[in-house]
Parts: sequence; C-alpha cells; structure tokens
Amino acid sequence: MPFVQPSPRLGNQYDDDAVLRSYLRRALPPDVLREIEPALREMGRLAGGPLHDLQRADRLSEPVLVQTDAWGNRVDRVELTRVWREAERVAAEAGVVATAYERRHGRHSRVHGFALAYLFTPSTDFYGCPLAMADGAARALLAAGADELVARALPRLTSRDPARVWVSGQWMTELPGGSDVSRTETVARRGDDGVWRLHGRKWFVSAVTAPMALALARPEGNPPGSRGLALFYVEPRDEDGRLQGVRVERLKDKLGTRKLPTAELTLDGVPAVPVAGLTDGVRAVAPMLNVTRTWNAITAAALMRRGVALATDHAARREAFGRPLRDLPLHADTLAGVEAELEAALHLAFRLAEGLGVVESGDGDVAGETALLRVLTPIVKLTTARQAVAVASEAVEALGGVGYIEDSGMPALLRDAQVLSIWEGTTNVLALDALRAVAAVDGVRVLEGELRRRAASLADPGLAALGDVARSTVEEAGRWLEEASARESDAAEAGARRFALQLGRATALALLAHHAQWALDQGDARPAAAARRFAANGVRATG
Repeated sequence: MPFVQPSPRLGNQYDDDAVLRSYLRRALPPDVLREIEPALREMGRLAGGPLHDLQRADRLSEPVLVQTDAWGNRVDRVELTRVWREAERVAAEAGVVATAYERRHGRHSRVHGFALAYLFTPSTDFYGCPLAMADGAARALLAAGADELVARALPRLTSRDPARVWVSGQWMTELPGGSDVSRTETVARRGDDGVWRLHGRKWFVSAVTAPMALALARPEGNPPGSRGLALFYVEPRDEDGRLQGVRVERLKDKLGTRKLPTAELTLDGVPAVPVAGLTDGVRAVAPMLNVTRTWNAITAAALMRRGVALATDHAARREAFGRPLRDLPLHADTLAGVEAELEAALHLAFRLAEGLGVVESGDGDVAGETALLRVLTPIVKLTTARQAVAVASEAVEALGGVGYIEDSGMPALLRDAQVLSIWEGTTNVLALDALRAVAAVDGVRVLEGELRRRAASLADPGLAALGDVARSTVEEAGRWLEEASARESDAAEAGARRFALQLGRATALALLAHHAQWALDQGDARPAAAARRFAANGVRATG
C-alpha cells in the first residue's frame, strides 16, 4: 500500500488547550470558572469542528465588491464569504463582545470575553477584526460621554441577536499620513441644516460592511496638526440600506487577511456626528486603541496557538526515520521553543485583559492599573505581534513541504500573522509610544512594581532566579534609557524597539514564573518548564 501522509486534526480547542485552562483556573474565582466553562467548551468545539471545517471548505472564497447593479446604478455592495456570515451569528450568540459590557462577573468579564475571542478567532478568517472595532467603538463612545450616540449604538454593538447586532469600522488611515494622523486631509463641513458632512479619502478601511464607523476629520477652519482633528460617528447607509455620501473605490489586494474586506473609500458628504467636541480627536480615539491593541495581542496568541496545535498533532502522526516526529529530540526541542513563546504571549495578552477589567469595573486598584496599561499596552501589542510572525513561520516549517502547500492552511496562517505587527500601529510606532508612556507615568518604575508583586510568590529557587532575571532586565533597560536620554541625541529613539521588546519579554518571563509557581503548588510542573525554556530563548532584545 502506498504511503499517505495523514493531515493534522483539531479537537475541542478549549479542552485541548492546557495553557489556557491552567491560566483560567488561576485567574478566575472557582465559581466564575464553573459558570462560564460550558460556554468556553462549546466555543472550543465549534472552533475545532464546524467552524474549522467550514473555513477549510471555504478556503478559496474571498469578498467581492459589486459596484453597480444590472441597470448601471452605483450600489457598492460587498458580498461576504460563508465563513464571515456564520461567524457573525456565532459571535453574537456567544457574546464575544457583549460579555465585557454585560459585566455579569464584574472585572472578570473581560477575561471571559477575551477567552471566547481567543478560541473563536483562528477559525473565522479574522472576523475578530470587526469585533475588535465594535468593542473599541463602544469603549470610545462611553469614555467620551456621548450619551445620545451611546443610547443609539451601544445596544447594537453589544447585542446577542444576530439580526440586530452591529460591528464598527475605523476610518483613520489616509494616503498622506499613514501612522501620522496629524496629516489627515478629510474635512468636516457643517451645512445650513446643521449636519456635519465629511469629504475626503480613506486609504484603508477594514470591515467596510460595518453599519457604523468612527472617523477622524478636520472641521473646516481648524488648524493643522492632530489637535485640530475631531472624532466623528458615521452611519454610512440610510434606512433603506443605500450608501450616503460614500463610494467604495476598490477592495485591497492584500498579502493576508484576504477574507477581511478592506476597502478604499471616497467620502463625498457622508453625514457625521461629532463624538467629543471639535478638537482633540486623537485623544478621543485613544480608548478605542487601548481595546483594539488588546484584541491584537489576544489574536496573536490565538494564531500562535493554532499553529502550535496543528504542528503538535502533525508531530504525533507523521513518522520519519522510524519514529513519530514528536519522539525525535531536535523536533521536540523546536516545538518546545515555540510552545514557550505561545505561553508567554498568552500571559501577556491576558494581563492586559485583566487590567481592562479592573479599570472598566472600578473593582481594584484603578489608578495603578491605568498607569500599568498605559505603559504595558503598546509593549504587549508589539511583543506578541513579533512573536506571532516567528511562531507561524516555525509552524509552517514544522510540517515540512506540506506546510508550504496552500490547502494545508499553514501559508495563510503565516500571511495573516504578519498583519499583527502593522495593525493598530507598527512595531516602531508602538515602540515610540512606549517611550512616551514611560515618560508620562514613570513607566519603568511601574513595571518594576508589577514584577516585584509577581516575584513575591516565587518560593521555588529556580523560579525565583527567573524572577530575578526579569527584574534585572527591566532595570537594565531603565538605565539604558536614562543614559540615552542624557546624551541629548537620537539615541533613545533609535533604540526604542530594542527597549520596548526587552521590557515586553522581561514582563512575560515574570508572568510565566508567577503562574508556574501557582501551578507547581497544584502539582503541575509543565508551566515551570515553559518558563525556563522561554528564558533560554532569550529575554534581552537584540533587534
């Protein structure tokens, strides 16, 4: 009989994820975990079964832009894939966004919601993107105190009814500016009827089918620069579903996230409502970015988990040199290295989720968590994004030649991972934001405090030594920043990426060691091995 290589398989993505389950047992009160675990298990079943099967069957489908109807009328209708249509229903009914706003379990509701997102996202062709923007838009509207807009949009953004639920767009990026939003050219003009209307061109608009969006524009007469921008609420279609003052020029032909309809828009008088006054729009959008950057980190961990799951199952099924791959020392060692990166990314991402839960619920040290999130959010986002690309590459290679074949699903995983270091700010943009955050809240001291709190539990000598490495690495980074800043040159900016990555990896090591001590106390030595391996992978940034 000829040899046929078995394909890797997925089981229940909650039951099979020892890292997530171990974290949740530590992070959540037992009664909360007991209550939410059936929903997590059901999402794990869908993600490893029906959703994944649909994703594979629908692999070649992409969204299609229909610009005119049969009679030549401009309609700009985007036809979505089957996976996206099903993902919309599943996400709404499961409350992937709603959970954090229902706040059934107080500050733990954020962890619950992001655990659902972590399980859901890898099998839904990046439907997590519009969910992230819906979550971010809800938070931005609440933070701005925009009561009328909150009353209109929030019940839809957080609905569990698929027929009623909304997602949101984010209309920020323009051709002249890119990450430099101060160069935004979209103009807001107020008509004689008192209605503001936007005129301009948005270069990248993800999830263009969303029924609402938040957009940056410059009210006519405002000065140049970011202070002169305002944040506007937009509903692109009227009650009959017709676009009003918006043209979809094309869908972008992207490296990855190809199921996500990313468009180029011309705005020609689309009605809009100011969210928080007529200036300081970048400040008004900051609460959204805090949320969407956390989604980015959760997504990074989720994609890493999918790559590791497929590579691990493949290693159990594929034989080489007379043994399963998992029994070959070098292959096993390689997988251990990427699994350690995954575990570190999960703890970093969910640390942001915990902080958001505290700040939003008011339950805990709100001031301390606010300062920690200010410095940690850009650092975690950039660190996990870089990890995701590296782990996805290793996962492709772990399957050998078949991992390079499109219908294995692995190439798409690698392409999709690459967007995570671009969305919501590139690595360099976020590294500079980390420098600003450190200056604003004495960020090195804030991180040192977090690491000291984590180290206080480390009774195991080996784990205590890892805690010392984490703290000394942060202290070293702080000294470097002081010296670089004192030279009155561009040294601090030039080294910002290395500085931020060093803080991110040191924080990850501290979180890993803290969790490993808890697990050891429960009789589980596996997380300690992951912490040691992560430290061996390297904590001090070199590039």
